[in-house]
Amino acid sequence: MAEAILGSEFPEPPGVARNAALMQRFAAQLGAQGRRVVLITSGGTKVPLEARTVRFLDNFSSGRRGAASAESFLRAGYGVLFLHRARSAFPFAHHFPPQAWLSALRPARSEPEGPGGRLLLEAEAAALPGFADALLSYQDAANAGTFLAVEFTTLNDYLHLLQAAAQALSPLGSNAMFYLAAAVSDFYVPASEMPEHKIQSSGGPLQITMKMVPKMLSPLVKDWAPKAFVISFKLETDPSVVIDHARKALETYCHQVVVANILESRRSYVVIVTKDSETQLSLSDEEMEKGKCSIRRHTSFS
Repeated sequence: MAEAILGSEFPEPPGVARNAALMQRFAAQLGAQGRRVVLITSGGTKVPLEARTVRFLDNFSSGRRGAASAESFLRAGYGVLFLHRARSAFPFAHHFPPQAWLSALRPARSEPEGPGGRLLLEAEAAALPGFADALLSYQDAANAGTFLAVEFTTLNDYLHLLQAAAQALSPLGSNAMFYLAAAVSDFYVPASEMPEHKIQSSGGPLQITMKMVPKMLSPLVKDWAPKAFVISFKLETDPSVVIDHARKALETYCHQVVVANILESRRSYVVIVTKDSETQLSLSDEEMEKGKCSIRRHTSFS
């Protein structure tokens, strides 16, 4: 059902086939090494309201948790496929906002521009604490072939790339993990019902009818990667419903873990919900963002 809807209501965006091939090669190479691989989805999806998009609805997410978790999975020896919203938090780089770079870095020496030209930069270590270690960690992972980043922007991008990523990781069986931290829209405007041009304010108040986004967790668990270890996230604003909704998700989709959290306390408190347990975690030690709990559960999964 979900795959049929993808074909009819979510046309494949440009670049999906190219990224699918990259993800397949990445997974195959790491699978041949016997390495565990995690797909981390991170950031929010954008839902256009017009075909030539000026206005859109966006899901709230900085991508910080996904980026921090990617770093921890790399340290634990995983291969990391990082499916992230363009311009959201990025592993290793998110510790250093651009304004910090602009203030701390300065040209040390430059050589003539052109194919062989170089620009050398310098900074005092205290101005960017941890920067050298973060840079080396990122470059080590990239050079070792254990990290691959793929960008999405719209909901359409995300759905197609998620399917392609799941199919790439499926041959890894239980060595594959899905860590679905992206904030995915529940509603969308079908392409067939979208106005081509900018919606004009001269038309008066705007009324929009949106359809429900098909739930991709079901085909992912049942068809695309049935042997993988799957973690989904459930964010709510009402504390009285979050655990019930997490348990309902486990019952509906039959995956392994739901990370339940509340908007206001999402960075300091979560509940790890499984079929037969609820584990409350304080994030003062950053255990959840660093992914240690997820790694332990995947290690015991078969």
